[in-house]
Amino acid sequence: MLRAKDLAFGVINCVGRHTVTGMLSSCGKLFEDWSADYRIFQSDRMGVSALFDVIRKELVNRLDALKPVFAHLDDTLLKKSGKKVAATGWRRDPLGPPFHTNFVWGQRFIQLSISLPEQQGPSPAQSIPVDFYHAPTVKKPKKTDTPTTWDDYKEKQKQAKLSKQGVERIRVLRDKLDQDGAKDRQLIVSVDGSYSNETVLKALPLRTTLIGRIRKDTVLHELPQTHKTIGRNRVYGDQLPAPEEIRQSKEYPWIELKAYAAGKCHPFSVKVLKNIRWRKAGKQNLQLMVIRPLSYRLTKNSKLLYRKPAYLICTDPQMDTAILLQAYLWRWGIEVNFREEKTILGCGQAQVRTRTAVEKVPAFITAIYAMLKLAAHQIANLPTNKQLPRSKWYPKKEITKNTTGDIINQFRSQLYAKNLNLNFTHFVKLQHLMQSRKIKADPTQAALFYTRK
Repeated sequence: MLRAKDLAFGVINCVGRHTVTGMLSSCGKLFEDWSADYRIFQSDRMGVSALFDVIRKELVNRLDALKPVFAHLDDTLLKKSGKKVAATGWRRDPLGPPFHTNFVWGQRFIQLSISLPEQQGPSPAQSIPVDFYHAPTVKKPKKTDTPTTWDDYKEKQKQAKLSKQGVERIRVLRDKLDQDGAKDRQLIVSVDGSYSNETVLKALPLRTTLIGRIRKDTVLHELPQTHKTIGRNRVYGDQLPAPEEIRQSKEYPWIELKAYAAGKCHPFSVKVLKNIRWRKAGKQNLQLMVIRPLSYRLTKNSKLLYRKPAYLICTDPQMDTAILLQAYLWRWGIEVNFREEKTILGCGQAQVRTRTAVEKVPAFITAIYAMLKLAAHQIANLPTNKQLPRSKWYPKKEITKNTTGDIINQFRSQLYAKNLNLNFTHFVKLQHLMQSRKIKADPTQAALFYTRK
C-alpha cells in the first residue's frame, strides 16, 4: 500500500504525461527499481474496488441521511494507439460530426458518480466517482471456427452490451449501499438515452429509480381504463401524443420550477404527465417530463438563442417534479468528471498493455481524482490565509468556486514552498504590492504554482 500511496502522490504532482514512469518520476523514484511498482497493476496486490469502497462510504456519511442518493451513469472512451493493447477495439467517436460516423481505437469504461449537494434545494453539487468499470466488447471469432464457438460468442456478446453491463453496475451499487447502512434510502440514477431502454428498465433492483432521456417521437400510453371479468386485462391504455406533440400542445399546462444549472438558479418551464406506460418498461407506471428550451444570449447585444428541449422518463410516477428536474441537471457533473480525469489527471495515458493493467491504471487514477474532490470539499469552508490568488483574467465574483486545476495547483504550491524553501506567503501577498509595473512576480514561482496542462 505504501507503493500505491507514492503513485497516488505522483498522479497529483505529475506535470507531464501521466504514464506510470511519469508518476514514478513525480514521486521521487527516478533512481529506484521500478518493476515492483509496475507489478502493482499486473496482479491482485491492489484491489481498486476497495479504494472506491472507501470513497462511497465517506460519501454516504456526508450526505443527508433523510435524503435519497443521487447517482449518474455513463460510459466513456479512452483513446489508444497500440493495436496490441488488451481489450481495445474500434469504437464510434462521440465527438465526430453528426453528418459522418467516425471511429477511434480505444477502451470502453462505465462510470458511476454520486452527487454531493452543497445545500438543500436547488444548489450546485459535486459529482464524485464511485465506480469505474472496464466494459470491453467480445473478440469476434474467425469464419472457420466451429458453430459452438460462434454460439458462445453470440451469448457473450449479449452479456457485454453496455445496457446489460450498466444495469449490473447499478445493481452492484445498490447492494453496496445496503451494506453501508443506506438500505432505507432510495437510489435515484440519471442516465442518457442510450440506457433508457428495455434492458435497463425491466432489470432495475429494488429501491432504485431511473431518470432517463427519451426520443421526442416515443410512443407512450395511458393506463388501461377497463377491467374485464373474462380474459386478460389490458396492460396499456390509449396511445398518448408523442412528447414533441405534448410540448407543442396547449392542452397540457406549463409548470414553473427553479433549478440550479450552469452556475446559477434558472426558471424552468416543464410539462408533467404522471401514471403513464411505455412498452419498453412493461407494467411499470412512469412519469413523463417535457422541459421547455432555455433561452440565452452569447453577448448582451446578440440575438436570443434557444437550447434544445428535453424529454425525460422516470420510473417513480409520484416523485416530486422539482427533485426530478434537479436530479437530472446534476447529471452534467459526470461529463465534467470525464473531462477532468482525461485532461487534468491524464486518465488513459499510461502505456500498459496487459489485460489487468489496462483495467486497473485508469480506475486507480479515477479513484485518486475522487479522493482529491472529497478532500477539497472537506476543507472548502475552513479559514486559511494561504490561498493562491486568482489570475487577473478571472471574473471577480463574491463566491468563487475552485476548479480541479486550482485545487491541484494549491496542493503543488504548498508542497514546493515547503520542500524548496520558497517564500509562499510573500508570493500570495504579492498581488497587493503590484501597484507599480516595476514590481513583478518571480516567473519561476509563478510557473511552479500555476502549472496548467
